[in-house]
Amino acid sequence: MAKNKTTVINKKTLMLSINADNPQQRLINRVCAVLEEGGLIVYPTDTFYGIGCNLFNKRGIKLIYRLKNRPLKKPFSFLCDSLKEVSHYALVSNYAYKTMKRLLPGPYTFILEGTRLVPKIMLTRRKTVGIRVPDNKICLDIIRTFGRPIISTSAVFDDPQSIKEAYGSFLDVIIDGGVLYQSPSSVVSLIDDIPEVIREGKGDVSGFR
Repeated sequence: MAKNKTTVINKKTLMLSINADNPQQRLINRVCAVLEEGGLIVYPTDTFYGIGCNLFNKRGIKLIYRLKNRPLKKPFSFLCDSLKEVSHYALVSNYAYKTMKRLLPGPYTFILEGTRLVPKIMLTRRKTVGIRVPDNKICLDIIRTFGRPIISTSAVFDDPQSIKEAYGSFLDVIIDGGVLYQSPSSVVSLIDDIPEVIREGKGDVSGFR
């Protein structure tokens, strides 16, 4: 374990500024290359700066658990670029589809039953997953170009420099989007077509009450 930790700590973190309205494809490709190689990235979303990696990077996921001091029995949510991609990783009923189509992209995390494509480390005991389609061009372009979902958990801090100071030696890329004050997503379970608000956050949940 100590040997792996030393290897990680010797990383040099790359800071990238990507245009929020018109993300430069060459920079998006650069971030995707890091994900492909098993790296960890920090990226802006519509709710906070997120720490993420490839959904299928088990080693990277475990490292993020360590960074967040989070128990393995509490899986992270992950990001998809569209409802079509969501349907590959979760069982989406007609009701769930109509609900998500109305609200996504947006500041919501939906709890659904996961499919066999989802790694076990990302499933709860009930085989459910938390999935987001954020309203942010940078992370949507990353997911779309990469072709796979990415892990999403708050980096805790509001600005890239603080994030670098806290986690920098473990991160490969930090996308600098300026100061981004945290406003967590609303979490809504759609299991069995019975909507349940798990957490009220940035997204309006009045329609589920």
